[in-house]
Amino acid sequence: MTQKITRINPEHLHKTPGYHHITVVEAGRTAHLAGQCPLDRNGDLVGAGSLEKQIDQVVANAVTALAAVGAGPHHVVRSVIYVVSDQRELLAAAWRRLTESELGPAFTTASTLLGVAQLGFPGQLVEVDLTAALPD
Repeated sequence: MTQKITRINPEHLHKTPGYHHITVVEAGRTAHLAGQCPLDRNGDLVGAGSLEKQIDQVVANAVTALAAVGAGPHHVVRSVIYVVSDQRELLAAAWRRLTESELGPAFTTASTLLGVAQLGFPGQLVEVDLTAALPD
């Protein structure tokens, strides 16, 4: 049985830059990924000072985590993106890099982008939190 995922943008809500306001999963199993950080396999920060390099590592980590449960970016039903910045231009650049990456389909679903003061690891600039509806 294939899991039914429906993404909705009600006409009375504002237009979005690619995500959907609502994602409905009819039934099945879900995976809640821990926030994916720009850390390599050894736990070392990748791309100190570079948002782009850190995003690339987060994307690689998220794709690996999804694959570990038999899922891909198109199975993601909710995402939260945290970026250490209060500058809209930087937040928009992070959104573009993520949506244009291999993980891009994950951000067509219900998604939130937040500028924050700091994240858990020294020098960390980005983190992505994902929930996926697992295929049967």
